[in-house]
Amino acid sequence: MARHGGGRSWYGKLIGAALGVTVLATGASVWSAQAGIVGGPTPKATASATPSAAAEPVAASIAHASDKGARGVNITIDDGPDPRWTPQMLDVLRENGVKATFCMVGTQAQAHPDLVKQVVAAGHRLCDHSVSHDTAMDKKSEAYQSQQILDAERMITEASGGVRPMYYRAPGGAFTPSSRALAASRGMRPLGWNVDSKDFEKPGADAIVATVRQQLSNGPTLLFHDAGGDRSQTVAALRRILPWLKEQGYTCGFPVR
Repeated sequence: MARHGGGRSWYGKLIGAALGVTVLATGASVWSAQAGIVGGPTPKATASATPSAAAEPVAASIAHASDKGARGVNITIDDGPDPRWTPQMLDVLRENGVKATFCMVGTQAQAHPDLVKQVVAAGHRLCDHSVSHDTAMDKKSEAYQSQQILDAERMITEASGGVRPMYYRAPGGAFTPSSRALAASRGMRPLGWNVDSKDFEKPGADAIVATVRQQLSNGPTLLFHDAGGDRSQTVAALRRILPWLKEQGYTCGFPVR
């Protein structure tokens, strides 16, 4: 998800109880966080954090493009799964014949494995969104970043019944060269976004729809949320956005790998 200055109490309570990790926020811009040159050594993971299955490495550059080409768009949904909102998101996607990429927080996946399995069964893709959604993780050690990425990968894979995440989206765009390299070495393409729907701020369904329409020229990857609070506005907005995209000649696909 994008970096937001407030509204983090949901994660603070969840992670404070589960891991004792303080969720931090920063005002740095998304694009400066996503910028940077891939390079440097790949961080070493601890044995406990490293999933056992081998993975085919992918490119470490941040993906934005759609596998559907120039008229393709990618629906990406962050921060879940959530027992109230994820099923509603799945219903809207099914009704519109759309596949999406769900960027899951490790602790949420671990808490709701049934929902992770439902996402996979419906043909959607999984994305690693870290263990604790620390939007300042790019300011912390490589060992900490490795733990956040690899433990979340393990949690999501176990919750799904063995289906690995295909992407890694840093919380708030807090990528670093080493975190991108590590994710790519695990077969998870770093995933950016072009259109932040601002749904996390709960501005109303009309505003969410307007933001997407206005910003779609920025690129094909759209950012929404299915957790972290009341997501009824997002559900309502998606019911309007998905048919509109089709009317405009767009096809929903997946981010390139």
